Amino acid sequence: MAIVLTVIITCGFTLTLLNFTSASEKENDSFEKLYSAYDTLKQEYYKKIDDEKLVEGAVKGMVESLDDPYTSYMDLKESEGFEENISSSFEGIGAEVTETNGYIMIVSPIKGSPAEKAGLKPRDKILKVDNKSVEGMSVNEAVSLIRGEKGTKVSLEIERDGVGTLTFTITRDTIPIETVYSEVVENKIGKIQITKFSENTGKELADALTELKEKKVKGIVLDLRQNPGGLMDQAITMSNMFVDKGKKILQVEAKDGSKDIYKAENQPIVDVPVVVITDNGTASAAEIMAAALNESEGIPIVGEKTFGKGTVQSAKTFEDGSSMKYTIAKWLTPSGKWIHEKGIEPQYKVTLPEYAHLPYLNPEKTLQEGDVSTEVKTAEKMLQALGYKTDVDGYFDKALKNTVVAFQRDHQLKQTGKISQDTTIKLMDLVREKIEKNDTQMKKAIEVLKSKME
Repeated sequence: MAIVLTVIITCGFTLTLLNFTSASEKENDSFEKLYSAYDTLKQEYYKKIDDEKLVEGAVKGMVESLDDPYTSYMDLKESEGFEENISSSFEGIGAEVTETNGYIMIVSPIKGSPAEKAGLKPRDKILKVDNKSVEGMSVNEAVSLIRGEKGTKVSLEIERDGVGTLTFTITRDTIPIETVYSEVVENKIGKIQITKFSENTGKELADALTELKEKKVKGIVLDLRQNPGGLMDQAITMSNMFVDKGKKILQVEAKDGSKDIYKAENQPIVDVPVVVITDNGTASAAEIMAAALNESEGIPIVGEKTFGKGTVQSAKTFEDGSSMKYTIAKWLTPSGKWIHEKGIEPQYKVTLPEYAHLPYLNPEKTLQEGDVSTEVKTAEKMLQALGYKTDVDGYFDKALKNTVVAFQRDHQLKQTGKISQDTTIKLMDLVREKIEKNDTQMKKAIEVLKSKME
């Protein structure tokens, strides 16, 4: 699983590693307490002390004291995973996470990942990993538990607002590095979905735009839903493809209040109407792009309010291979708005149908007559979404069994009256197909786009 790193800029800051020697040799009195604690432990602690472990603990303590979910220290193993997330594929479940208010929270599952297929949603709070509580853990510590080799399984217990506690068993896989997907949908309308802002995303977008131009599309829907962000330089480069030369893309505000203004440096390569779609999984670099296109080019946004991450991170790698990513600034929209913890409101607010937010059902678990559970309630809602009449009360009664038999008969499945294995998989596949066919946000975006194309 990837760690949330949504915006990175080159930074000339350096960090001088502390040389933990005697406090009397230190000139900086502000660190006297730290050196004194080190000397005391070194001399008087009843066991032998590992100097490296003490230094690691001191650095972690400094970082954690900032109470910033986007600033963290990573040991060598965690640092390697961080680099993988930015530049290559990796093995895990494929979801961006962050720490907020003491919880490890899903920012967004990656398109096509096991996390997305399992039904994890933005703002799901992770409570346990393989029955081990993650309470009090850093993002890096939680991620180290969640990630693993392809083909292995991991169990996540999550808390979802309005639903309660849910358990997901997910098979890890290789998470692909492809981040841009394009197609022609209808009436010469192109659709481009960007799932993340990685090192090659700008090139992928340029290639997709060239391909759509060759197909003579008359308008483009830019889908930024479930996009957790990534590299800020990519967001700037990609926004420049849509924004007129000289217009603002974003502002970066340092702690002293000074601002660096980033403007489009080249003429845009897109010369057809555009509409952007967002949701509550659209974060950081994706928000930079959405705001730039909206405020500087008047491109409308359709969908739901975005996640709301408005800070800039940089990273420093230490000589031993460990690293630290840390917040260095705020980023502001072209008009100077700070969207942190507020998000961007779309001009056209559209939600997906309720069944689009249903959680995953574990095919390995059997639901049968007499059961009472949230999983039964989810299955009832799925059946109802597919046109089968059933009460939604979480109780697997005789009537529900008959409905399940009817579903199994209609889809050439073994008529057991139980929900498991092939029945569960078929049920989820059909709901997923219905969501794709009834994408209310995409339909509205195309409607808005057509009005701009006329």
